[in-house]
This record gives sequence, C-alpha cells and structure tokens, in this order.
Amino acid sequence: MSMVSITKHQDYRLEEITTAVRTHFKRFQLEQQLSANTKVLIKPNLLMKRRPEEFTTTHPTLVEAAIICLKELGVKHITVADSPGGLYTVSALRGIYQASGMMEVCKRQRVILNEDISFQEKGNPSAVLVKKFPLIQPVIQADFILDICKLKSHAMTGLSGAVKNLFGCIPGLTKPEFHWRFPEKEQFCQMLVDLCETVKPDFVLVDAIHAMEGDGPSGGTMRKVNRILASNQPYDLDYCLCQLIGVLPERILTVSHSIQRGLCCGELCDIQIIGESLQTVADFQMPQDKGLDFMAWVPKFLRKPAKAITEKFLTSRPKIRTADCIGCGKCAESCPPKTIQIVDRKAKINDKNCIRCFCCHEMCPVKAIDIKRSRLFLK
Repeated sequence: MSMVSITKHQDYRLEEITTAVRTHFKRFQLEQQLSANTKVLIKPNLLMKRRPEEFTTTHPTLVEAAIICLKELGVKHITVADSPGGLYTVSALRGIYQASGMMEVCKRQRVILNEDISFQEKGNPSAVLVKKFPLIQPVIQADFILDICKLKSHAMTGLSGAVKNLFGCIPGLTKPEFHWRFPEKEQFCQMLVDLCETVKPDFVLVDAIHAMEGDGPSGGTMRKVNRILASNQPYDLDYCLCQLIGVLPERILTVSHSIQRGLCCGELCDIQIIGESLQTVADFQMPQDKGLDFMAWVPKFLRKPAKAITEKFLTSRPKIRTADCIGCGKCAESCPPKTIQIVDRKAKINDKNCIRCFCCHEMCPVKAIDIKRSRLFLK
C-alpha cells in the first residue's frame, strides 16, 4: 500500500516547516536512502519571475527546510535547479532565483543554485509517446530527485502537482516544442506521464499552504489550503491532491492516464494517509474548459463536425487585455505555433493558429492575458 503524509500549517515559519519536513522524511525513512555521497537535486516550481508572496512559485521556506533536513541526514551534495518558462540563460535564471527567494536561501545554506544551462537526452524505451527527453544537466547527474511542487490549478492540465512540476526538467524554449507536438490535452498529459517515468522523482513535497486556484498556474488567486503533503509515489500523491481540492481524478488527465497505466492505485482506500486527514477544500476554483465535456454523448458520425464547431465557438482561448499589455514579448517568445506578434508595442494573437496551450497566459508577467470562455458556459 502506498502512503501519503500530511501536515497542517497556517504560515511559512521556518522552524515549524522544518519540523514538518523532518517528520515527512522520518515517516518514509529517507535516512536509509541517503548518504554523504548522494547527489540530491531539489526541483522546485520556479515558473517565472515572481515573489514568494505572489504564490506562483514554490515557497523558499519549504526549500530551505528541505535543505536543513537533508543536511541533518548527512547529505553534502545538494543542488537546487529548475528550467522556468522562457529563455534558459544564466541571466534569466538569476533574475528568477533572486525574485523567488531561492538565491538568498541557497547562499544562506551554502548549497549549489544551478547555473549550468547544458542539457542531455535521456531515454525511456517503455514510454507510450516520447521515448527520450532532453533534460537539464542537474537532473541527469542526480542520484536522488526531490520534487517540491506548488499546488495550483492549471489552465491546460487542470492540476499542477507532482507530475506537472517535472515539465521544468525540460530546458527553456524546448518546452513550447512539446506543446506544438502535442497540442491536444490527452496527448500532452500522456507525454507528462512519460516524462515523470523518465525523470522518476524519488520523493515529493507539495507546497499547499498557500495554493493557487482559478486561472492558474500564474493568473489565479491565492487560496489557503494550509497543508504540506509528501510521498514517494508522485501519481498517488496527485490523486490525493484531486481529493484535497474536490476535483474528480478522471478530469485531471495526468492522473487518469497514470491510473490506466497501472502507475496510480486509483482508489483512495488503497492509499494510507498518515498525519492530518485528507479533508476536501470547499469550492476550490478550477479553470474549467467545458467545451468538450459533451462529446462522448454525440453519435460517432457527428463527432467530427461537432468537434470543429466546439473548438471554434465553445472552447476556452487566451485573450489579451490590450490596455494592460506592456509589449514585453514574453507571450510571443513562449508561443509554440508562433501565432503571437508584437505590433505597436502590444501583443496580438492570431486565433486561427492558436492551439490553446495557454503558454502565453502562463508566462505573462503582468497577468494581461485572460482565459476567454464561451458565454454559453459562463455562470
């Protein structure tokens, strides 16, 4: 039986969070897996240049607590690394490290904050869609990968948790190429499961103290969930996150695909919950895209035209608020089909070529891109 550990917290006080991480490590007996020579990679969610108070990135206090607890177990080789959205350059990384609080933490704890922007391919012959991935160098070199994700809703995948966080193991602007290769949610989420099976994180901590709901992963609103969750099973942990925020697991395609592959138990009764109870947060807001929900009920011979009509008129799509756009070009930079142009210092989307991956919405630094839904589905 797999196990998920849960602790409850009101804020990010370092002493309390360190005690919690120490408890999580002890429950899973990580001291038996780690030694002085173990090369540990901490992989937080550093999506973009945001401060901790903006609840978009993994809170630095949780990362610092993990470093402290790893040192207590004798680990001497610790690296913090991520490939955020946008360019994978040293200057871009430093800006994000500084804003997110990771630079201060790593200086204080004297651990490596990655500036190696090289990458290497790693294969996985048993994968369903993608047999090899380009991965940032610290992932390749690590003996033990600690995935520290941020609980967030996500406009494309529904949930940003243990599995989705690993998309940051793919370097820089290679990520939009995967959006271009797999524009449909089904295939994109299959690819994410393949990626998780390739990276194979050894342990996961979830920063769910201040989560994000609504139009995540960067344009949503803060929701206090007051939890840290931990497990050595990323798929079962994401299953529990579905229960925590009150969303059906089959709606989160990374979870449903992991169940279909036999990677996730698929039943809450098969997961041992240790510590706090898995109490559902009331009315957690999801970025719902209801356009395709009825397709299973359409007769097969009508599905093709029905899908075309649905995608054109009913499916959610990004929309730029021109008055708030600063013309920085981050949206155009991250757009897989290159359908966004900067004209007169304002971004413009060619809706005809938009694949609705919402990378532009995700990467806009001033939240000037909304998710536009059909009026038929507005509440």
